Amino acid sequence: MNRMTAPEVPSNDQACNGLSISNLTVISTMTNAKQNGEVPPQIDTNFIELSPSGDLSVSQVMSNKEPDKMFGWEKFKPKFLQRFCNAKWALFWLCWGGAMQGLIVNGFINVVITTIERRFGLRSRQTGLVASGYDIASFVCLVPVTYFGGRVGASKPNILAWGVILMGIGSLTFALPHFLVSSYRATMSDSNVCQSTATNGTYYETCSSEADTFAEQENLSWTVWLFFLAQLLHGAGASPLFTLGVTYIDENVSTKMSSVYLGIFYTMAIIGPAVGYVLGGQLLLIYTEFMTVDASDLGLTSSSKVWIGAWWIGFIFAAIACFLLAIPIFGYPSSLPGAKELQQQKVSEAYNADGQKIEQPFTKLKDMPSALLSLLKNPTFFCLNMAGATEGLIIAGFAAFLPKQIENQFSISPVWSALLMGVITVPAGGGGTFLGGYLIKKFKLNCANIIKMCLIMTTISAFFTSCFLLSCPNLAFAGVTTQYRREVLKGSVKEMTNLTDGVERSYLGMELQSSCNVECGCSKLNYEPICGTDGILYYSPCFAGCQEEYHMNQVKIYTNCSCIDKQMFDDGDGPDATNVMCKSACHYLSYFVGLCFVLMLFTFLSTMPALSATLRCVRDYQRSFALG
Repeated sequence: MNRMTAPEVPSNDQACNGLSISNLTVISTMTNAKQNGEVPPQIDTNFIELSPSGDLSVSQVMSNKEPDKMFGWEKFKPKFLQRFCNAKWALFWLCWGGAMQGLIVNGFINVVITTIERRFGLRSRQTGLVASGYDIASFVCLVPVTYFGGRVGASKPNILAWGVILMGIGSLTFALPHFLVSSYRATMSDSNVCQSTATNGTYYETCSSEADTFAEQENLSWTVWLFFLAQLLHGAGASPLFTLGVTYIDENVSTKMSSVYLGIFYTMAIIGPAVGYVLGGQLLLIYTEFMTVDASDLGLTSSSKVWIGAWWIGFIFAAIACFLLAIPIFGYPSSLPGAKELQQQKVSEAYNADGQKIEQPFTKLKDMPSALLSLLKNPTFFCLNMAGATEGLIIAGFAAFLPKQIENQFSISPVWSALLMGVITVPAGGGGTFLGGYLIKKFKLNCANIIKMCLIMTTISAFFTSCFLLSCPNLAFAGVTTQYRREVLKGSVKEMTNLTDGVERSYLGMELQSSCNVECGCSKLNYEPICGTDGILYYSPCFAGCQEEYHMNQVKIYTNCSCIDKQMFDDGDGPDATNVMCKSACHYLSYFVGLCFVLMLFTFLSTMPALSATLRCVRDYQRSFALG
């Protein structure tokens, strides 16, 4: 097969006539036809759009000569749809694909991890397995998807569209456990206070035997496999997005604009998780069984320890959005008009050890080992790949469990934790990604200088990992992390331990029963933590020795609690305890958020440069496979 030669590029003086590359290509085609005695092709100028910068953004869409480069589905390719057949619109739809991936995988799932642990009685190692499902599927699918999707003639948009559909199916699967298990309901009970002769006579037990995280009457741990399957589908569906999607954009824009386009694409991918954190946090304010139960009737609020938010709603809407998004992506051709001319104008910066150029790309399955070996022999690619893998290993755990760490370390609600993650991610992650791509274009950096930039940014970000050295003591939990204060004051505990902020911090194990509640007949199955005025968290109103319960402004308040020494902290007639989370005396949260912001900013500043360096250090036909 003869290799096509690039059209002759005019000198600077010749270029002063204002003709762009697209004009020159059309003129060259007509001139060659005349010289060969052929009839010049009739060019439909309605399909030619010239870019002011000279880039081929839409370029040569010829209805009678290049039907395979038109936008549409099968034979339905009307003229009015061809306005979408350019790199800008392709970027638009792919940006939404990247945003949906981030919204679902790095947004919604990270926000609801703690909630599904409580709802289905899962442990951290089980939810860790769920989180790893995405990476497992990506690892398995990336190599075949990028190898076959990167071959000559392969339709990258079709593979991308099917990937988006798989993500939608994965989202539906993730929400499925909500509909397969019995409803999370609060049942009527009088066992959660110390005496059955309390004021209102009837009390609500928020952790019922029907849907109790700590009860073993209904084992819901099997749901972990549905969540794991959903993550496998997410990983398989997302595998083409940041490989074939990136190369599709890069192939259809100039070298100068490539970093900007890819910067926009990755910025949207970063904004997706941020929106997921904020939106997911807001959805957790809705009671999970809102269609059948009014949470206010149960005295439950989002601040209650046993509150279960509507974690599943976001996945339903995300699935619908993915199915709709796949439709326009299916309409794009395997390459946009003018892509071949753009590739001929680009200067190769690929590493070439022997100085010889391989004419034929790898096209068959048996060529895959040779293709992989060719990449591994590229030292620039190998080092960039190892650095990216190391960083990805850290970021994967960082993104999955950071909201949970903030929630537990600084004693804040899941909603507030999700909101903080959104505030950090949008300006730091999105801004850093876009700025990294813009700096490459602004300073016209070559591959060597791009790698130096990555090294500098990564080194700076390493210093700010010190934010994880900030820690706060656990909340005082009566009978778990501290002794009952009444026992300490009465001298029933002989050995005193250190006090911090007036609250004892020694660990005693699971000794919930004490002299102040021994006659209450409390059950460990009824977990309804309350916060006393002494700043200590109690397992339930019963274990706090509370005898009276009232509802006020959707909050439960408790009085006459024999285990709480109210006089030491409150001289008024206020309640002894409420069913809200105790506030932490730790003030490191603002410092942690600030350091985490800078850490994320410099981390993502190197994302686009590393991607650009990877694309430039390999040959054109290796790009998709290299990103896999």
